[in-house]
Amino acid sequence: MRWFGHLAWGKIWLLLLLLATPGPAWAQSNAAGQTYTDARGGYQLGYPTGWQVMPGENHRTTFYVGPDWETTPATASISLHLLPDARKALNLLQAGQLDSVWRYVASLPRARVYRLEERDEDHFQELRYDYAYDDATARPAGGRRMRVLGRRLWREGYEYRLEYRGPDGPDPHRAAAQQLLASLRLVNPGPPSRRPPPPPPQGCDDKFYGIAALRINNDTWEDDCRTIHEFSSLDPAQPPVIHRRVLPFQSYALAKGFDNCLYAVTKAPTNAPEYVYRYNPATRQGGYTSWQLPAQGSGGVWISGGTDDRGDLYFSTSDGNLLVRVNPASSKVSTVWSTDPLRKARYFGALGFAGAGTHANFCFDARRMLYQVYSTDGSLLRINIDTRQPAPDILPLDGLPERGGYSGILLQNDEFGNRRLFLAGPKAIYQVDMETKVVARIRRGVYTDLAGCNLFRKTATEEPAPAPVRAPWRGRVLDAVTLHPLPRAGLRLRPVTVSARADTALALTAGGAFIFPARPASLYAAQLRLPGYVPLDTTFAAATGPYAQDVLLRPLGVGSTLELENVQFSRGQGELLTTSFPALDTLATLLTASPGLTIELRGHTDNVGDPQKNVELSQRRVAAVKAYLVKRGVAPGRISGVGLGGSEPRASNAQENTRRLNRRVEFRVTGVQ
Repeated sequence: MRWFGHLAWGKIWLLLLLLATPGPAWAQSNAAGQTYTDARGGYQLGYPTGWQVMPGENHRTTFYVGPDWETTPATASISLHLLPDARKALNLLQAGQLDSVWRYVASLPRARVYRLEERDEDHFQELRYDYAYDDATARPAGGRRMRVLGRRLWREGYEYRLEYRGPDGPDPHRAAAQQLLASLRLVNPGPPSRRPPPPPPQGCDDKFYGIAALRINNDTWEDDCRTIHEFSSLDPAQPPVIHRRVLPFQSYALAKGFDNCLYAVTKAPTNAPEYVYRYNPATRQGGYTSWQLPAQGSGGVWISGGTDDRGDLYFSTSDGNLLVRVNPASSKVSTVWSTDPLRKARYFGALGFAGAGTHANFCFDARRMLYQVYSTDGSLLRINIDTRQPAPDILPLDGLPERGGYSGILLQNDEFGNRRLFLAGPKAIYQVDMETKVVARIRRGVYTDLAGCNLFRKTATEEPAPAPVRAPWRGRVLDAVTLHPLPRAGLRLRPVTVSARADTALALTAGGAFIFPARPASLYAAQLRLPGYVPLDTTFAAATGPYAQDVLLRPLGVGSTLELENVQFSRGQGELLTTSFPALDTLATLLTASPGLTIELRGHTDNVGDPQKNVELSQRRVAAVKAYLVKRGVAPGRISGVGLGGSEPRASNAQENTRRLNRRVEFRVTGVQ
């Protein structure tokens, strides 16, 4: 299909970008293997130790099981593509990309869809897929059956394709490849956006501000605390816009309202009510409001300001004992607390001793959590603003260069919506990646407080997304051997937590396809009936959003052997787990509906441990399965059984990810009348 192909003009653009920008970073060691980063491409992933890297053109990089590319049994490749102009600004999930991919995969020779899921992460969209098909062009000559696992991510007019290809069936490299796929993350800066600019923000913009503590006067540094520096959250390392001495008093406390105005209060220890001052950076005009904060308390000063997700403004005293809220809409001033809630935390003794640094500089996140910074070492403290309950632990930040003097804290979003923490340190402003906890210095200077609020803003067209009620499941009922559709099959689904009567009969198309509105993240038991067939799976897990998964039926005939999927036992024991019941119920129903059908149960283990004990364990498990079927009304004489221990492995016993495939119970058809 067209979207699977390369765009010629896109190749030209990417080649120009390749020549104009520095190359990707080579492997770096980490706990899981090696890390590969393509900064200009905007991605990073980890690949297993022992795999090799082969860079190519157009941001295409291949990872393969070494040492020889020509004879490698498995490969994973990532590439970057430009979306067509007509699609670069779309949410491709809403545009039906899942259906498009599903139709493409279903058209492949003897295709089986294991899983196809979509995810919307707000700032990028993603499709994850897992399918198999017959590839006539694959090595060795004559073709083989291929298994394909992949991720497609769309961001800023680009598509990232990460795909692993290996043999279907037992594959010693698939588990490592799944970890490689899961490790992919998008990073900044990446290629420049190709999407049109977003609509103007509604409320808080991307600027944040700091009160400069010092200024130069006649070549001498002196106290300031009246000048405000203006930064961009999208590029905070750029020199700030300076609003020189725009406050009528010296201040330690600054908050930014949703109106993009700044609000400050004097640092003077007056122990008297004080009015809040408003400054508009756009007009460079200011004036006092009618909002009057209560007296700070003996020896206290207003040391920090902040804004919450509702647009309310807050001011705190230096000892943390007084937090005051201002509602700009109603002009109501109220006291949030008059005793520091951290006094209830078990670690407060390490913070609140005489002579310790302050911990009252604060900001809010988008989930009603108040963050404070301990001025002595820059570690973080948290309090739920609604319950007044402190978090049970302190969050340290590694990488801060100096101890002492951390006087401001602020959470902001960058251009891709990633949370960034800014700290005003003793000599500079530092930025902290909240996911990796990596610390970087972005600007020299001493600041008493930081203020911003783009963490809480919504765009003009943004509406709250409705909670998902159903996750449409697309699939086909297929013959497990030929993978041809079986439109005459009867398919009924029910939640595993609901009685057997609460099921749904699904109509199949001529191609064996169905669509079912599943409840997100629920388990469903399937009843599949077609004379001469038995289902391979009986329990299915719904995704949290739209997805696709095929259902297979195995033809019955004397000598046919089928594994009982999802039949599990207590570790090292013969006792059935309750998760086994749906599969065994389906087998009991099949035997009841086919009185002339006789079977042999066959138990298998891996080769770990004493071989004779493994045989005995497999015999006990066969006996447990037979007892369950007899209890469901199947005549004992129709069921024979044998325990084979580890004598008939179907996969390698050399490693756990394939050894577990050998621990199974099968049934073989011994008679059909």
